[in-house]
Amino acid sequence: MIQSIQSTDLKARLDGGDSLVLLDVRQPEEVEICSIEGAINIPLDQLPSRCAELDPEAEIVCICHHGMRSANAAAFLMERDFGRLINLTGGIDGWAASVDPDMARY
Repeated sequence: MIQSIQSTDLKARLDGGDSLVLLDVRQPEEVEICSIEGAINIPLDQLPSRCAELDPEAEIVCICHHGMRSANAAAFLMERDFGRLINLTGGIDGWAASVDPDMARY
């Protein structure tokens, strides 16, 4: 089962120094508008050919605009034996609304 996390809880974990891989599956033009510092951008349509760039043992937080593409990314990775997957509820838009109100939104 794929876990989910609220933006404020993710912020707390990041501030606490938790070792998380932030996987942003949005398109590059979306990432140019806004992103969470330190996130790796692998667009969802490239994930099948690029998932080897990710550590299957790492705790990976999947991020997209509102949470749907990231849920698909997490499901895809789970099928490939990635075991520590978390979907960011509300995506980057939820992050902007609750954690970083100065972040550009689209």
